[in-house]
Amino acid sequence: MIETRDLTHEYDGTRALDRVSLSVADGEFLVLAGPNGSGKSTLVRHWNGLIEPDRGEVLVDGRRVDEDLVAARTKVGMVFQNPRDGFVAATVGADVAFGPENLGLARSEIERRVDEALEAVGLGGRGDDRIETLSGGEQERLAIAGALAMAPAHLVLDEPFTGLDEPARRAVLGRLEALSVAGTSVIVVTHDLRDVRDLADRLVVLSAGRVVRDGPPESVDLAGLGVRSPC
Repeated sequence: MIETRDLTHEYDGTRALDRVSLSVADGEFLVLAGPNGSGKSTLVRHWNGLIEPDRGEVLVDGRRVDEDLVAARTKVGMVFQNPRDGFVAATVGADVAFGPENLGLARSEIERRVDEALEAVGLGGRGDDRIETLSGGEQERLAIAGALAMAPAHLVLDEPFTGLDEPARRAVLGRLEALSVAGTSVIVVTHDLRDVRDLADRLVVLSAGRVVRDGPPESVDLAGLGVRSPC
């Protein structure tokens, strides 16, 4: 479980998060929605210690994130809106293998995870390709593969469908649905519900750094909140 308790964060005196209390259950498929500037990305970056709270606390599986950053970052996989932020190697396969290698896994397990992750995002057989030769959409899929290979307990994806064509979106959505069914918490950060509302167990909407809606997607009123509905 991921929990935030009265979480507050400010940038240069401007409050980006205002006493946010929220929990994400194990295996839950949660969509975190809201317009640009609502605090979505700021919130999830607290979950693996990329940002420290000004007030309040964040717990992952019952332990404060600031007590063990390594554990938090192992349990909470993060896919950023700009995939280039996360690449650490020159080739596709080496980049996806980097995380599992740092877990000290056996080579056979690393290779299995890399192959499965690349297949899941439609990049199977391209492990030797150099990352700079990939299109923007392919780089987004590679970033998702890197997170999948870590097999995190909680997977957070920030605007993951930007730049993906229809086959790629379907492949990624199918993988996310399978992960959720298998018990992984999946959190999709977005301002556009068209791809994910039907998969979500729960929809949380932020506005001006506060939770303003929280419930089953079909029951949440989105009027005036700057969120694109699938209807």
